[in-house]
Amino acid sequence: MNNPNDARRFAPATQRNREPILKVLRRVLPPTGTVLEVASGSGEHAIFFAPRLKPRFWQPSEAEPILRESILAWMKEVRSDNLFPPIPLNVAESVWSIESAENPMVNLSEITAIIAINLIHISPFTATLGLMAGAGRILPVGGILYLYGPYKRGGKHTAPSNESFDEMLQQQNPEWGVRNLEEVEAVALENGLNLLEIVEMPANNLSVIFQKNDG
Repeated sequence: MNNPNDARRFAPATQRNREPILKVLRRVLPPTGTVLEVASGSGEHAIFFAPRLKPRFWQPSEAEPILRESILAWMKEVRSDNLFPPIPLNVAESVWSIESAENPMVNLSEITAIIAINLIHISPFTATLGLMAGAGRILPVGGILYLYGPYKRGGKHTAPSNESFDEMLQQQNPEWGVRNLEEVEAVALENGLNLLEIVEMPANNLSVIFQKNDG
């Protein structure tokens, strides 16, 4: 039985994708600085990645209070001295909470990478627009934006399972759905982010890596 006093949430996909994602992150992340994870969800990725990606620091963020409680509960279970407490952040907002002068939670100048795992398809497209705009504002030249999830390419699904998943998402919320990678890339470019690399991942997902340009 679940312990009603246990605030931890569990996302089964985390156990399946964390090792392949870690392999890519070790290769593409800047060697130092703070990694800002947006839409951290349960916190299972944060407690897995942080100790394995030292000397980088890991800053989880999450808009939902109940999920921030889950992240804190996981942090008590798996401690890491380079993992910061979660902060509230809604990427769809025109100005992120961490950009406020009255909000000293995060040192923006130390953020060298932003990561969004399984966010773009489980949110309205306004979240993608906000994510790209925020990354364009916050990342330094050479900074990395890492995305993970399923995408359409050339307007077509890459696998029948992704097409079924897309239909299920849109039944839950018509604003959700598997996005065209080319549309995501275009929005990124508008915000000073160049497509650096696409890595095929298990279960028909992709790692999509952008880099902040000097323009």
